[in-house]
Amino acid sequence: MLNFEVDPGLLASRVPGGCELDFFEGRTFVSLVGFLFLETRVLGVPIPFHRNFEEVNLRFYVRRKGEDGAWRHGVVFVKELVPRWAVAVVAKNVFGEPYQSLPMRHRLEGDQLAYQWRRGGAWEGIEVTMQGEPYTASPGTEPSFITESYWGYTAWKSGATAEYAVEHPLWRLRNVADYRLNADFATLYGPAFAGALARKPSSAFVADGSPVTVGKAHVLRQE
Repeated sequence: MLNFEVDPGLLASRVPGGCELDFFEGRTFVSLVGFLFLETRVLGVPIPFHRNFEEVNLRFYVRRKGEDGAWRHGVVFVKELVPRWAVAVVAKNVFGEPYQSLPMRHRLEGDQLAYQWRRGGAWEGIEVTMQGEPYTASPGTEPSFITESYWGYTAWKSGATAEYAVEHPLWRLRNVADYRLNADFATLYGPAFAGALARKPSSAFVADGSPVTVGKAHVLRQE
């Protein structure tokens, strides 16, 4: 998870209705995240050849006040890359999520972790070198803000906003000693995001992951 501070004006037009940008100590962030889906099930049913696969996504952070008056902290995806064509088509056309299907691969060797995707005849990707012992993020810190977003929000073309819950335990983290980015982010995400990703990350770490449950999406009622 590579986390970059950005101007909130870059994200304002992408905030789904009913939500607002979420700030940490007055700052807004985008995160470039690579991870593995393992033993995936849809509505409790495993789909053959679609259980284990990579994803790389670019996301930012929003919040909205729930019916109980408590803030719900969540994420909005700018784009999600996966190697499974069927996953991308269903997610994009049925759920409105910004998925794109590309050949992908990953590598984990000791403290080296890499996620790559093939585009325009060349492999692009992110690679990090981990260091130190695993730890749990303390409340009120940037790693806690980044990893403890338990809601997802999607702006549909109709103008409606979909909300879904994401459940997982606290993740154990390892710090990143070094990172490498090799991608044409201007054509992948747009020039403005490419400029943000060219800067040094505000933070960088690797999460060990866990079982994750994603709830059914429901449409927010707009006042």
